[in-house]
Amino acid sequence: MALAFAQAVGPSSPLLLMLDMAPPLGTPNPIYGLGGMVLLLGIQGAPLVMLAIAALLRRLPGEAVLAAQGLGAHPALALRRIVWPLLWPGLMSGAALAFLAALGNFGIAAMLGIPGRYVVLPVLIWQRLSGAGVAGLGQAAALSVMLAVLALPAIWAQSRAARSASLPEGQPFKPLPLHPAVSLVISVVVGVYLFVVLGLPLVALVISAVVPALGVAPTASSITLRHFSEALLPGAQTLSALANSFSLAVLAAIVLALAALPVALMARNRAVRLAMGMADLTNALPGACTAIAAILVVLTVPGASALYGSLALIGLAYLAKFQSLAVRPVSVAAARLDPRLDAAAASLGAGWWRRLRSVHLPALAPAAMAGGVLVVLLAVNEVTISSLLHGPGQQTIGVLVFNLQDSGQAPLAAAVSCIALLLVAALMALATLAAGRLPAGTLPWKP
Repeated sequence: MALAFAQAVGPSSPLLLMLDMAPPLGTPNPIYGLGGMVLLLGIQGAPLVMLAIAALLRRLPGEAVLAAQGLGAHPALALRRIVWPLLWPGLMSGAALAFLAALGNFGIAAMLGIPGRYVVLPVLIWQRLSGAGVAGLGQAAALSVMLAVLALPAIWAQSRAARSASLPEGQPFKPLPLHPAVSLVISVVVGVYLFVVLGLPLVALVISAVVPALGVAPTASSITLRHFSEALLPGAQTLSALANSFSLAVLAAIVLALAALPVALMARNRAVRLAMGMADLTNALPGACTAIAAILVVLTVPGASALYGSLALIGLAYLAKFQSLAVRPVSVAAARLDPRLDAAAASLGAGWWRRLRSVHLPALAPAAMAGGVLVVLLAVNEVTISSLLHGPGQQTIGVLVFNLQDSGQAPLAAAVSCIALLLVAALMALATLAAGRLPAGTLPWKP
């Protein structure tokens, strides 16, 4: 995303050169610096806020709006007096999620902040470790603690919103009717927004990948697929980085999905509930904190130092970071199980393993699969943890894109980014095909 926006504007943008709209050479790229970082972090965080509100809106009792309208309230008044107060917890939860995502973001902060000379804590932690290695671990750990402290207010707001989001059961909420003209205006605004934040950057990314170099306008004679062929050569780093990202994401999803089943079934145990709360904390904390903690663990545990700089350490950090994403869907499904089924199976002589296989697993498997899908989609794109933990030849796809851009190979970075986007689109398509077997609302893009 940062790469696409950086190549969509500025004097070297192939897209602007093609449209004859490029600013004069020497003009600073406007996306670099604080303004561009805020813009892109806001665009990236907007879906988190929308999804949090939408999840609460699906549970909004429709009777409340019907009662207001029955008392003579017009739709705008019902929206203001009935709907919005009930949606405030969702707005607070989404804002907290967006804050945490922006606080721990490394990719956007590094690709836009470093050229704009605006350094944030995740980038500073990376610089300390990259410059001094293990010798800079003390400073990196202190900076991670500062980052965790900054995250605490958002974590508190998220937990407060979760406690306030309970709604009574009732008929599903139906969208309030809109005047056709208002509906048209909203549709146009949304369409323009999606074109600006998705369409133009993607077009700029593809154009940058098919020109010989930045600063060259795409023409019939200059368009080339050389960067795609270089990226897919047998000895290129792209294939190994894709394999690393995909294998780490899938293995983490499988391990966490399997581990979530017994954890969810034992959720009534106080110690297990406490452990699940700690898992939520690791997911909420910035990825840089998880990475530094992983380094400290392997350097202090006897015999574990061999993991330093390996893919195995990244995988262990993924397990810590994404465990709550796998456990929560299963725990919600387990809470809905009728305990009488388990008691009936036990009374017929079924042991623990037989009851797990015959009674619990058929009901919990879709939720476990849903958690695994979410882990894969987030882990395959992860860059903060892997940028701090990877060793030589152990890059993930996000780290590879950043390194290519940082070394001045922008067209090759754009080509690798296009390939990575195709991978993510394929994963989303597979998840959508399997959506019929997943619990409703599991996939963020499919209600």
